[in-house]
Amino acid sequence: MSSHRIPLLASAMALGAGAVWSFGAITARLADGADAFQYLIWRSVGVIVVIEVLGRLRGKPPQVVRAFTSGRLMMAANVMLLMASIGFVYAVKTTSAANAAFFGSTTPVFGVLFARVFLSERLTRITIASVVVAFGGLVIMVAGDVGAGSMIGNLCALSAAIGFAGYTVCVRSDPSEDWSPVLPGYAVLMIAICATTTLAQGNPLVPPAVDLAYALVAGGLFIALGTIMFNTASRSVPAGAMTVFAQTQMVLVPVWSFLLLSERPKATTLVGGSIILVAIMGKAIIDARGPSTQRAEALEHIL
Repeated sequence: MSSHRIPLLASAMALGAGAVWSFGAITARLADGADAFQYLIWRSVGVIVVIEVLGRLRGKPPQVVRAFTSGRLMMAANVMLLMASIGFVYAVKTTSAANAAFFGSTTPVFGVLFARVFLSERLTRITIASVVVAFGGLVIMVAGDVGAGSMIGNLCALSAAIGFAGYTVCVRSDPSEDWSPVLPGYAVLMIAICATTTLAQGNPLVPPAVDLAYALVAGGLFIALGTIMFNTASRSVPAGAMTVFAQTQMVLVPVWSFLLLSERPKATTLVGGSIILVAIMGKAIIDARGPSTQRAEALEHIL
């Protein structure tokens, strides 16, 4: 076990990953002519195309092949990211934005728990305090609105939080591993599941051109770039802290909704979002200035 400071750049990349992902919620809302499954099919196509092109430019073998031939831990990461992605997008399209943010942003709670159980990462008082403060901010954000929306959508958002926390633990278990194959890996699984569901419902696989374009941009730009930033940051930032930093996604969704969709946020949303920003930015600064103890142990003997 070693003690050292968390680099400020790594923390900034983790914060930035959430910021990039936040634009995906906007494209999902704008693609109102496509249901969740149609949207996810073409978002996944965008992910695969971009990651495979980047892999080829780096002289890497096909990333999809690596995703399914690199061991159980890589496969577990594929499934966890699949669970997180399909759960959150389905929640955004079937329940209120406030509900999706509230249930989806329980990720830090599961993150610190999984990090402790599977990676033996010590939960510092700063991490615990930041989770508590951030969660308090989320409660304020959705005060008076949590009863609205679909219960299925709420449960999907909760499953997304569990899936993302599990994915974070997977990538933290071996910081030296190249986790980029997870993106096309989970995307292939996503296409198989969503295409089967779409056809079973009697719907076409191809949505209107505008919605298809939104989905491709979301996958090829926002998901691919955000996840690459997140994976890079995970080499230096403990899993519990990563899940806290990534909450910039939930904070910024209502901001972009106001600026781009003219959805006026409530006062409670602004207050709660400000509290979350204070929690995650404060933790990033404190971690960069002071020592933080972390340990990463492989999960191969567990999975």
